[in-house]
Amino acid sequence: MQNAVEQALSLQNIAVVGLSRDPSKAAHTVPAYLQRVGYKIYPVNPFAGPELLGEKVYNKVSEIEGQVDMVVVFRPSEEALAVVEDALQREDLQAIWLQEGIVNSQVESLAKERGLIFVQDKCTFKEHRRLQKA
Repeated sequence: MQNAVEQALSLQNIAVVGLSRDPSKAAHTVPAYLQRVGYKIYPVNPFAGPELLGEKVYNKVSEIEGQVDMVVVFRPSEEALAVVEDALQREDLQAIWLQEGIVNSQVESLAKERGLIFVQDKCTFKEHRRLQKA
């Protein structure tokens, strides 16, 4: 049986909350890597402008027009709950991933109550690379 990391990374359509315009930040390089290896990325950042990584930028996960399988959060731990509460309005959501350094027990409880795959305090880039080598 797959663990939560493997299950989450098997999903293809990812809303990236906090995707940065700054190419020196992990919140830019990690989603760019995921996009390069075949994931569909939906940037979510109300301050980023109309487009990032060649994709339309959204203000909130609930506004995304396409299918969203997973939300990856690049925001401080204390902001994660509001992000996830918005994302939970979607019917298609299957997973929540809080990036490395982000931990929120309320988000964990909400995700588990909804039966969602949940990962926190792990980097999608590092985990994807690790699984590719396995």
